[in-house]
Amino acid sequence: MKVLVIAVAAFAAITILAQTQTRPAATPANIAIIDSSAFSDEKNGIARVMAAMQQIETKFQPLRAEIRGMRERLNTMKSDLQKKRTIQDAAITAKQAEEAERLEIQIKRKAEDAQVSYQKESLAMLDPMQKDIGNALTAYAQSKGITLLFDANRVPIIYAASNLDITKEFIADYNRTHPATLAPAPAPARPTTSPARPTRP
Repeated sequence: MKVLVIAVAAFAAITILAQTQTRPAATPANIAIIDSSAFSDEKNGIARVMAAMQQIETKFQPLRAEIRGMRERLNTMKSDLQKKRTIQDAAITAKQAEEAERLEIQIKRKAEDAQVSYQKESLAMLDPMQKDIGNALTAYAQSKGITLLFDANRVPIIYAASNLDITKEFIADYNRTHPATLAPAPAPARPTTSPARPTRP
């Protein structure tokens, strides 16, 4: 009986050894990390992203100033109303309160409309750029032999050696090959990263 057990164990060991020797070894992954939140950094980010965001900000600056002026006027009206409530006719106070309420509603509607327009403008300008950056990042990773790329802005990473981070190198390469003065070419491929989108006003 012992002889049989030993023989079976020996056969199993030989089988495992043979499988280990014949099975092709897995190719080790060349891993890298990128932080897409850095793309919109004002000083060291992607120039195209910053130029687009600045263009959007400039376009909506007059509207933002108008809404700010309306809010200041409303605050003044409310302050005056509070001061004069006890020393003026109740009918006048009621009329001023109605005016302040109408202005407050106007401000709310204008701010909501501005927000919708702002988001729509941002999508129209940044979405093609998002695709372009995604494609450029894929090409960059392939050129560097990277087989697995993580975005630290999307995937929680507990620890990574600093030499795995290619963020600065990619941004520098993208800024060199995609000048901010040129419009990004739309591409059908879905990107793995995206520039930050403004949420103002």
